[in-house]
Amino acid sequence: MKSVKKAILVVSFGTSHETTREKTIGAIEREVSAAYPDYEIRRAFTSGMILRVLEKRDQIKIDNVAEAMKKLVEEGFREVFVQPTHVIPGDEYDKMSADAAAFTDQIDVLTIGKPLLYDTDDYFAVIQGIMSELPKLGREDALVLMGHGSEHPINAAYAAMDYRFKDEGYPNVFVGTVEGYPDLEVVLKQVKSFAPKKVMLLPLMVVAGDHAVNDMASDEEDSWKTAFEKEGYEVECILRGLGEFPAIRRIYLEHIAQEMKL
Repeated sequence: MKSVKKAILVVSFGTSHETTREKTIGAIEREVSAAYPDYEIRRAFTSGMILRVLEKRDQIKIDNVAEAMKKLVEEGFREVFVQPTHVIPGDEYDKMSADAAAFTDQIDVLTIGKPLLYDTDDYFAVIQGIMSELPKLGREDALVLMGHGSEHPINAAYAAMDYRFKDEGYPNVFVGTVEGYPDLEVVLKQVKSFAPKKVMLLPLMVVAGDHAVNDMASDEEDSWKTAFEKEGYEVECILRGLGEFPAIRRIYLEHIAQEMKL
């Protein structure tokens, strides 16, 4: 009897930075592959802009979700598990889900996995995963996590994450976003009330790409680093995407395992 062809499609927003791409997205994909040797592992990105840059600048062709799904169907895969590496179930997650769901009638089993922050327990797991990788914060230190932010209602997840950090005993950890709420102005105000001497900036993003390099860590006038330095803080930028944290990668694997059991 012929075995059923099964695939796991790992879907990411994407990045045009090769080094961080392999340390984050690539690392997640490799661990998924090791955990599920009976499955074909494929890659797709949801950012059209990044896909265009990679193809034009680097001659690297990566599929979007619809293209990847079409290939899987044409190649005879009957079971497809779509696992996002997105942080929240926002616009990119919705887009991914819709693009994948369009192929429901063409395969036997289609499963959509969960992003990093989905269930309440995920917030605790992410906090533990981040803090276990960083040096212990002193009384005069503050850690600021910079998320992407969104106009999607799930943007509230960032404020919830900030609240959860405080509830877990980290009064000196703050969460903000580039394109949502809490924004930089709000975070600056909160950090000021804590009165640290040193501020560490870390991207709350799977990949330390353009936002981390430019919006967070650059010497540009409007960067987060510059804003905190202007307030008189010593600033340290940690250019590590969450995909570089082993405990964070494990959360994605646990999400796959949970869905596989259903």
